[in-house]
Amino acid sequence: MSGGDADIARTAALFADPARVRVLTALADGRALAASVLAAEAGLTAQGASAHLAKLREAGLVEAERSGRHRFYRLRPEGVEILETLARFSPARPITSLKEGTRAQALRFARTCYDHLAGRLGVEVTAALVGRGALIATDGVAGTGRRPGDRLSAPTATHPHALGPAADAVFASLGLDLARVNGTRRKRPLLKFCLDWSEQRHHLAGALGAALAAHFLERGWVVRSQPGHRALKLTGSGADALAAHLAVRLAA
Repeated sequence: MSGGDADIARTAALFADPARVRVLTALADGRALAASVLAAEAGLTAQGASAHLAKLREAGLVEAERSGRHRFYRLRPEGVEILETLARFSPARPITSLKEGTRAQALRFARTCYDHLAGRLGVEVTAALVGRGALIATDGVAGTGRRPGDRLSAPTATHPHALGPAADAVFASLGLDLARVNGTRRKRPLLKFCLDWSEQRHHLAGALGAALAAHFLERGWVVRSQPGHRALKLTGSGADALAAHLAVRLAA
């Protein structure tokens, strides 16, 4: 049967669970994230995140996309609209612990992806290299956003960027000798790119990406948050260097 009143209570109940709201909030910026990543950002077990995602998919608020062996979840426009409307009428949630979300936030901000820079730091540096002519698009698409066919959280199948006319000058301003990096014997290509899982934009990988990350660490522009941990912290000198040489302004 159809034609009855809208079941508002049923939909509202989806937003009444704090853990489920954390899942929705993690997706609110348009990213498509794996269940394991959502679990980490929402402070849930993998089973708990999967249960919440199943309910949200059933309600039509979240959609899934398979990429390789993984399934990524994205908030549908209807879910964004409801979440934004509720946010306008909701008070600020008090912070009860300094540790809430800090690990997930640190990984999103800056981390190593194998041996190159990732997270917001990685994609901002890559975008700045494109903006300053150190890298140029090879596919005619402006910017460093996801291209058709790009797999989520994976190296790009093709090379969307090549060295640009200002490459030597820009990398030299950072203190990196591009000719030396390019001339070093290696088994990997100079340029590769990954679609960053947390930012959904390209970050620089390959031999040049590894050399750049190593250079940032040697200069003390970034430091490991903990020994052996992937998360990085941007230092004050690093923030100053990024602003001076790449016009990237990120808070240390």
